[in-house]
Amino acid sequence: MDYTVNSALPPLNWLRAFEASARHLSFTDAAAELNMTQSAVSQQIKSLEGHLGRQLFHRRPRALELTQSGLTFLPVVREAFRTLTRGTRAMLGPDRNVLQVQSNISFAIQWFAPRLPRFHARHPDVRLSIRTELWEARDMAEGADVEIRYSLRPATHLNAHLLKRDHYYPVAAPGYDVPLDQLSSHPLFDCAGLMCNWPSWAEDQSLTWPNPYVTYCTTYSISLAIAAAGGGVALAHDTIASEYLKQGTLVRPFEHRVPMEEAYYLLMSPQAADTPSAQAFSNWLIEEIAAFEGSLD
Repeated sequence: MDYTVNSALPPLNWLRAFEASARHLSFTDAAAELNMTQSAVSQQIKSLEGHLGRQLFHRRPRALELTQSGLTFLPVVREAFRTLTRGTRAMLGPDRNVLQVQSNISFAIQWFAPRLPRFHARHPDVRLSIRTELWEARDMAEGADVEIRYSLRPATHLNAHLLKRDHYYPVAAPGYDVPLDQLSSHPLFDCAGLMCNWPSWAEDQSLTWPNPYVTYCTTYSISLAIAAAGGGVALAHDTIASEYLKQGTLVRPFEHRVPMEEAYYLLMSPQAADTPSAQAFSNWLIEEIAAFEGSLD
């Protein structure tokens, strides 16, 4: 391809397409994020490459790979977007500043929501926009200032603070009779795709486990609701089960509990790290987690 260097700044939408494509290393995934077609993203990248006079991606049969020019240009583009974000927020002022909070869905429902009035009482001037997700991404969620993530461990390039590491155990409705030696014959529920599961809980206490049938749900909110309705036994952990146990809608039929592999982390985006609202939220969250952990002792 014959490239001619153009010294004028490229259009912003070309840069956005480049940043998303470089993050996903996929035109298709970038298109889905930007609500565009794959061909439109590909064309914008070609236009940007022609504008810069540099090839930014190697087009491999099954994936993209950044060229040296792409690797050099990517941090420049990302810093430019961060500068625009910080400048826009500074111009709009604190009255219109909304902190974008992304959270694991079960954490948001079972732990975060009941405590949110305390945050508003302490920081009535901070406005929050709360979004939830089911599956974690490699990078922070698009547009999030802070993120609460339930993960084995976040990628090393993310600014992650360990919030809490829980124990996990079975829970059931009060009065649900489930002897330990008959547990595997009862309806069992769990959240899909986790290291801490029924087999690992049973193995930790040397139970003979005949490969029982487990119904897997996409979130703990579903499996705990089934257990609370008397539908069987679900695995849970301290953070998401605390309100159920406190209210008596769920009980622990067995004392045995196991340390979890996964944990809760607080992630903060670079553009939000130095903002008062993000600092106020993260400080409050860390204090609340510490108080909650103390109540479990």
